[in-house]
Amino acid sequence: MGFVYFIGAIPGGTAAGAPVWMAAVAAWLGYSAGGAVVLAAGAPVRNWLVRRLKIPIERDPTKLVWRIWDKWGLVGLGLLAPVTVGPQVGGILALVVGERPVRILTLLSLGVVPWCVIFACLVGFGVKIVR
Repeated sequence: MGFVYFIGAIPGGTAAGAPVWMAAVAAWLGYSAGGAVVLAAGAPVRNWLVRRLKIPIERDPTKLVWRIWDKWGLVGLGLLAPVTVGPQVGGILALVVGERPVRILTLLSLGVVPWCVIFACLVGFGVKIVR
């Protein structure tokens, strides 16, 4: 479930009977796999998106996308993608702006870890309260 909908993966795994820690690890693995699938295509996906969406590759500090990217970069995307756009769109965005696939996958996978811990704690506390 982490592959397509990270936010629901830990509660869903726990509801299916998995221990909270196992649901969190499975959500992390699924999320990372979602990013890896997109990044495996790499340059062809990037080139197609640039042509299709007419995205300027050159950095232009007057454009909002580039101002945000210059300020927060891949680390910001890695931390926000789990609760906003997901690993697939996050990976595509990072590819379009020219980041290397290995770096994208690393930071997407690391950026989801704090969210795994937060959601696992919330779900764990919720299960204890319900019982």
